[in-house]
Amino acid sequence: MSTNRVRIVTDSACDLPQHVADELGIEIVPLTIRIDGHEYVDRADLTPAEFWAKCAASANLPETAAPAPGQFEAAYRQLAADGATSIVAINLSAALSATMQSAELGARGVADVIPVTVVDSRQCTLGLGAIVMDCARLAAGGASHQAVVDRANDLATRTKVWGALDTLENLKKGGRIGGAKAMLASVLSIKPIIEVRDGKVEEGGKQRTRSKALAFLVETLSKAGPVENLMVLNADCSDVDAFVDMLRPHYPGEIVVGDIGPVVGSHSGRGTIGIAFCVAK
Repeated sequence: MSTNRVRIVTDSACDLPQHVADELGIEIVPLTIRIDGHEYVDRADLTPAEFWAKCAASANLPETAAPAPGQFEAAYRQLAADGATSIVAINLSAALSATMQSAELGARGVADVIPVTVVDSRQCTLGLGAIVMDCARLAAGGASHQAVVDRANDLATRTKVWGALDTLENLKKGGRIGGAKAMLASVLSIKPIIEVRDGKVEEGGKQRTRSKALAFLVETLSKAGPVENLMVLNADCSDVDAFVDMLRPHYPGEIVVGDIGPVVGSHSGRGTIGIAFCVAK
C-alpha cells in the first residue's frame, strides 16, 4: 500500500460538477465575480441560473478576480492537515488570469509544510476540468508526485476546447466587438466558434445557425481521432441532452456534462455550448 497521498488543487474556472470534485477529492479554490459593484464567490454565492439572471439585468459585463494567494495557502494547509504528502495545483491558463500566480505565491507560503507544484493547464472551463479529473484519478491510484505533474503537463499539450456562442451580447458588452457588427451578426444569425489555443481563447470560425454550429462541433470531435476524457460544457442550454446524443456515436466512454460557470460565462454568454477532450497519444 502506497503511503503517498498526492492531492489535487484547482480553481473554480474548471467548471467540474461538484459531485465529481467530491468523489475524486479535488479541492477547488474559488474566483470572485463582481456584478454592478456586488462581489460574489464563485460556486458558493450564485447558482448558474441566478448568475445569468443578474447578467441579463446588467448593462455591464461581470468582472472576475483571481483568488488571493492566501486562499490557496489555506487550501494547501488544510490538505496537509488532512494527511496529504504533496500537492499538485493545476490552474486556469496563465494567459487568461492571475490565478496561477496566486497559486504559486500560496505554494511559497507553505514551502516548509508541504511540497506544492503548480502547473499551467493552458486551458479553461472543462478543458481544465478534464486535466484535473484525469490527474486526480492517477493520484488516487497511488501515483508519485512527479508522475502526476508529468501527466498534467502532458495533458496540457493535448487538451482541446471548442465552443459555439449563441449570442454576441457579452462580446459587445466587453468591447470585443462593435455594436453595429454585433447587430449585423445577430440579424444574419451568425454563431461564432471559439477555440482555446496556446492558452488563449481564439476565434475558431463561424457558422450560420445553431444547428450548423452543433454539427461543426460534432465533426471537430470526429476528425480529432481517438480522444480521452470527453466533456460537454454548456451555459444554461436547453439542447444540451440532444447535443450529447449527437456526440455519442463518436465516443464510447462516459461523457461528463458541466455548467459553464461565471468565470468563462461572463465572456461567452448564455447559450454557449462546447466540447473539451484530450487527443489520445
